[in-house]
Amino acid sequence: MGELKKRMSDDLELRCYKPGTCAEYLRGAERFAAHFMRSPAEMGEAEIREYLLERKRKAGPGAVKMSVAALKFLYTHTLNRPEEVVRIPWPRTPKPLPDILSGTEVSRLLKSLRSVKHRMVAMTAYGTGMRVHEVCSLRVGDIDSKRMLVHIRDGKRGRDRYVMLPERLLLCLREYWKAVRPPGDRLFPGRDPDGHIGPGAVRDAVRKAAGDAGITKRVTPHVLRHSFATHLLESGSDIRTIQVLLGHGSIRTTERYVKVSKAHVGKVKSPLDLLGTKEGKKKLG
Repeated sequence: MGELKKRMSDDLELRCYKPGTCAEYLRGAERFAAHFMRSPAEMGEAEIREYLLERKRKAGPGAVKMSVAALKFLYTHTLNRPEEVVRIPWPRTPKPLPDILSGTEVSRLLKSLRSVKHRMVAMTAYGTGMRVHEVCSLRVGDIDSKRMLVHIRDGKRGRDRYVMLPERLLLCLREYWKAVRPPGDRLFPGRDPDGHIGPGAVRDAVRKAAGDAGITKRVTPHVLRHSFATHLLESGSDIRTIQVLLGHGSIRTTERYVKVSKAHVGKVKSPLDLLGTKEGKKKLG
């Protein structure tokens, strides 16, 4: 794509897109160009539709959605031809309910993590509900032990927020700090002391630890975030508070945890149990 790729990269940077998103969008545009062996500037809606239909046959809904996003950005902002993508629909993506670990399973998972660094990243993810990349990029100064808060900087959509700092987590982090003495200001440094541990390494460690712990569910660091939210809900926390802690832009995203909470579902009384009762006559007529 040459010059066009450079222009698109500049447009993404000017709009403050995250590096990961920039890379995905650029890859999406490059795949489109490579498919036809032509510059996107020479193509339009017909080629875009043909490409996305072909992509749909080979890739999952999430990958197709990313391709749509990349091409919409390319034609709307870089090529200034929004009419080419205005009629391209956003694909529907399935939204399965997340797997949730029980408290016992969380404990077994944490004990099975052999690396103290990986264990602390996982414990922080579960104890605060943070996304794995948010935990990995924490700096020492983000831990506010006086106010018992963790400052999350530049989270999803570039938003900052605060989450609670559990007392147990603070004690474990202090023990971790004494044992590891990480150089620099990164709480969980990677091989380069100025950088942080990679989320991929944490995912691999969590997956292996889940197998070692005999957990048959598909376990990722994000499952710990799902479990945090569900356990808070089952403990009586209101859904608005959970939304703020998770950093969700919409309450609809948070509401899915009601669907997986046994405590909430179990408390709902079926109308079958009301038939023939005084309460049933009042409510059902």
